[in-house]
Amino acid sequence: MVHAAGDFVAAPTDELSLRTLPTFFEVLRLLLTAGVTTVAEAAFQDRLWRPGLQPLLGIADVRVVHCQVTAQAAFDRVRRRQDENAIRRAHADAYLGDRQTHALGHRGFQPVRLAVPEFEVDTSDGYRPGLDEIAAFVNAGR
Repeated sequence: MVHAAGDFVAAPTDELSLRTLPTFFEVLRLLLTAGVTTVAEAAFQDRLWRPGLQPLLGIADVRVVHCQVTAQAAFDRVRRRQDENAIRRAHADAYLGDRQTHALGHRGFQPVRLAVPEFEVDTSDGYRPGLDEIAAFVNAGR
């Protein structure tokens, strides 16, 4: 969507970001109703994830993998991605500007909470637990 928008500056409430959220969940619905096994990845907070995921609970076996990282590691990754990848302009990361502002936002992050199986993963340095354990969780009961 960013490529099609032309001149664009991402911000938390810009028009494109607001259009992207319902599009994201409509694509999930389309894939799930077609019987496609789907992994949806995004760093949405509970207030954004829950309203979009709740209507899908009747058509999907939802599992949540919460990836956690320190505020410092997250800040460093955001900066590195911005420097290395021009496509990152699609993300409103720039408003997090300095370490202190980013750390405040990081501490205030509210992960999605649904009545579904959840799994915590530390991604500070690789994946702990590892990918085999994550896959076992995702595939449990199938």
